[in-house]
This record gives sequence, C-alpha cells and structure tokens, in this order.
Amino acid sequence: MKNLLDEFAYDANFLKGHKLQPAWFKVAKVFILLAVIAGFVFFFGWKRAAVFAVIFLFLMLIVHMVYRINTRKFTRNWLDFIVVEDPAKNLKQGIGLAYYASILLNALIAFLLSGALTD
Repeated sequence: MKNLLDEFAYDANFLKGHKLQPAWFKVAKVFILLAVIAGFVFFFGWKRAAVFAVIFLFLMLIVHMVYRINTRKFTRNWLDFIVVEDPAKNLKQGIGLAYYASILLNALIAFLLSGALTD
C-alpha cells in the first residue's frame, strides 16, 4: 500500500510541477470541468451529471496511466509526449494533439454512456 501512495505522490508532484501547459490553464481546466458538470446538472439533472463525471474521470485516468506507462513516468518520448533532452534537466514540451483528442473522445463517450445508463 505504501508503494501505491508513493506512486500517487509522484504523479501529484508531476502534475503540479510540469510545464506542459501554462499555469493558468492548469487552474482553468478545473473550472471548465466544473462548468461542464454544472451544465449537465442544469440540463439533465444530478443523476446524469454524476454518471458523466464518474465515467469521464475514469476514462481520463486510463489515458493518464497509458501515458505514464508508455513514457516510463513521463521521462521518455511516446506518441505526442516529447521529452527535450537538456544536460541539466529533462524539460517537457507541450502536450500534443493526441492527448487533447482523447479528452474530446472521452467526453463524447461519457456523454453518450451517461444518457444510455440514466434514461
């Protein structure tokens, strides 16, 4: 269990400290997600919003883990994740198109499943 907590801490530190996105966007995406869920509550009700949120967050956890595994804890190039070699420090480039496409695809899947599971 301690090992799992260490891995969570590693990921939390990476997510907090990475330079793949501007700092303002890291904060803004939390508010974007909350606004989407609030819109779901307004248009479809609490039940469907909760189902959407759970499905979307689970799918994004899968995306996170796929990137984490294939980049060996964000230290190797894979797909659209590029590590820029610097003798002093590994610097990361911005997140690429595949990552953002997976967000949109996961949102669509979560939207469709939330409707199918709650109607």
